[in-house]
Amino acid sequence: MKKNLKKQFILRFLIGMPIGLLICYFITLFISIGIGDGKFYPVTPVLENMFGTQLNAVIVQTLAGLIYGGMWGGASVIWEVDSWSLTRQTVTHLIVISVVSFPIAYIMGWMPQNIYGILIYCAIFFFIYFGIWLGTYCKIKAQIKQINSKINS
Repeated sequence: MKKNLKKQFILRFLIGMPIGLLICYFITLFISIGIGDGKFYPVTPVLENMFGTQLNAVIVQTLAGLIYGGMWGGASVIWEVDSWSLTRQTVTHLIVISVVSFPIAYIMGWMPQNIYGILIYCAIFFFIYFGIWLGTYCKIKAQIKQINSKINS
């Protein structure tokens, strides 16, 4: 990774950290709504049971949220490696983010902790990445068409 990309990774990691906390908050808000008993659960019951107390679970979730957001932010530099193809950028980003996101989502209890939950999570994840790839591909193709039309005229 070039020196400038390393600096950008660190900067974006730091910027992404509070965004990760915000995402964690909204996930627990939606889970609380889904539980439907009128209470707010700052962590999932699964995580609270895993770490013994609500406070311990909140600390773990806070650290996980910081890492989660930081990695999403930092990994965005992958899209700026111009020497890589779009497919390589997408697959690399998918792998990096999956290695971080899946364990966090599983441990936090953001998905059912069974084979169906894992398969649904992975299917959604891959569908999102296919959408990212397709959208970016169409954008690049339109830009190339626009450049070619300017060259031809």
